[in-house]
Amino acid sequence: MKKTTVMVAGLPGKMATLIAEAIVVQEDMILHPCSLSEESQAVNIGSSNVAHLIPTERHESVLNQFREEIDLVVDFTQPRSVNRNARLYCAAGIPFVMGTTGGDRQELMNTVEDSTISAVIATNMAAPVVMFQSMIRFAAEKFRHSLDGFKLVIRESHQAEKLDPSGTAISLLESFAALGMPLKPEQIIMERNPVRQELDLHIPVQYLGGHGYHTYTLLSPDGTVMLQFTHNILGRSVYVDGALKAIRFLATHMRIKGEVFSMVDVLRG
Repeated sequence: MKKTTVMVAGLPGKMATLIAEAIVVQEDMILHPCSLSEESQAVNIGSSNVAHLIPTERHESVLNQFREEIDLVVDFTQPRSVNRNARLYCAAGIPFVMGTTGGDRQELMNTVEDSTISAVIATNMAAPVVMFQSMIRFAAEKFRHSLDGFKLVIRESHQAEKLDPSGTAISLLESFAALGMPLKPEQIIMERNPVRQELDLHIPVQYLGGHGYHTYTLLSPDGTVMLQFTHNILGRSVYVDGALKAIRFLATHMRIKGEVFSMVDVLRG
């Protein structure tokens, strides 16, 4: 069985570290010993693996140096790095899984579509949430403007270090608008204060550093009807599982050129 060699971008970040630790115990994957980072050091991954962090100014040269031995890259970096990193992966001809939110998403799609590689791009890799997103998009397609006049309120809570609004919530704004409830990204209500998260949202202390709470409230004009959808995730294990699914999916679709796959594609197999 040929193993898939994966480079992780974003170490020593929490999500990138969890994915790297998961990769090293998979029978069908190999963790590449270099990681694109903003730092220059070595970090321990698991019990016997070491990842060498490559600082920003060397990313292009390292990708070109190892392009023949890297099957794909998994990117969990920072929003500011999304578009730059995608251009580097495409220029080097290395397929990638982009789990980082933010950046110019249309530019991101165009970069892949104009390249010789394929990529999995997802704002959320948790299978249950992907299914929820698909439900809302189905409703928007089949019942356009059925909720004209309703008011949409989106509240989300993530760990304090997440600087941008929820990519999952933003990905649904077009669908909610099609149903009749336009909302701008800056109108999403963000909670990043650990004290309020614990006291008001009742998030367990051990998960203040890693969680994703979302509530979508739909209110009729006269206030007599309310629809509410909630998906709450504690920890990051469900995202790691989704990332491994995405890696395996992309490993079987790497020869396709210029194709952007979603997590829906991944779950469909």
